[in-house]
Amino acid sequence: MEICYLIAFPDSAEGKVPPPEQFTGLKDAPYFKPVDIDLVTLGEETVIVEGYAVAVTRQRYDDQVQMVECHYDLDDPFDASVLKDRLKIHNALQSRYIPETYRQNGMYEEYSILLVQHAKPAPDKWLEKNATSISAFIRSQRDTFDKAEIEEILQARVHYSAAEMTVVDWEGAVIVAPNADYQSDIALLKIGNYQLLRYRMLDQTIEDMLDKIRDTFFGTQKRPRPTRGLIRQIAEHKLEIMLDFERAEQNMLFIGDWYTADLYEAIHEQLYLKDWKENVKNKLDNLENIVETIKDNFSLSWEGLMERAELIGWVVLLIGYLYLFFVQDLAGH
Repeated sequence: MEICYLIAFPDSAEGKVPPPEQFTGLKDAPYFKPVDIDLVTLGEETVIVEGYAVAVTRQRYDDQVQMVECHYDLDDPFDASVLKDRLKIHNALQSRYIPETYRQNGMYEEYSILLVQHAKPAPDKWLEKNATSISAFIRSQRDTFDKAEIEEILQARVHYSAAEMTVVDWEGAVIVAPNADYQSDIALLKIGNYQLLRYRMLDQTIEDMLDKIRDTFFGTQKRPRPTRGLIRQIAEHKLEIMLDFERAEQNMLFIGDWYTADLYEAIHEQLYLKDWKENVKNKLDNLENIVETIKDNFSLSWEGLMERAELIGWVVLLIGYLYLFFVQDLAGH
């Protein structure tokens, strides 16, 4: 059987950017249109990893994330001894393609897909017969799952025909296609993992900005006064985050055919994209409230400063009048 292993990590283009491409090889292509996702192919190669030939395609999405699609064959992916080899292959691919910084801080996504061309007598019966092994493959574990866990792992199934089926879980998937027509489903799984990583990146950006605000205004006993330049910098950064969030939210799909819509809905649910979206939106709202509070306090501080300056001006003017009064009084005597 064939394994498709996906890796996604933050990656921005440097220098001249090639023109974006269109997704290809999709079921019912006229009805499937990814919206506002710029795709650029970075290269294709075949590498030998742990004695296996791995075909690798690297692409960049929206000048934000690099998606690495790796394909290789395994004689028996359900064999417990093969799991060790698979993990070695995946670790080696991570070391080769993911920058060390992201490997250390965990800012990347990985996803394993089992590609099955022949599932006899029928996909659902084949799935039930091999439920324990398939569940272990999807979760990359040797442990035996109980019946409830297996049902949970294999519950999200979408059928394109009686002989074609895709099972989606948050850690991996199984695609059954007699004609090896896998690429359409892989494209959707790549988009789902891309969106998940983008939400994680936005979440981290907001956390970093909150830490900066916390350190700037509450990190020392003597709280620094906000300046116009600092407030402008915070507001501009907040605006950049909000625009990135809007772009990530808009990068959904206009889907016309039922199968693609059902599969994308399953991916959206299994990868918890709705929960991530709500989490990022709530943090954005909190960030906006904090920034507004800082701006209001700065405005009040500025008004207070103006009031004090005005008071000082009146005191100086009063002293001037008193001085003139005494000078004139002394001159009169």
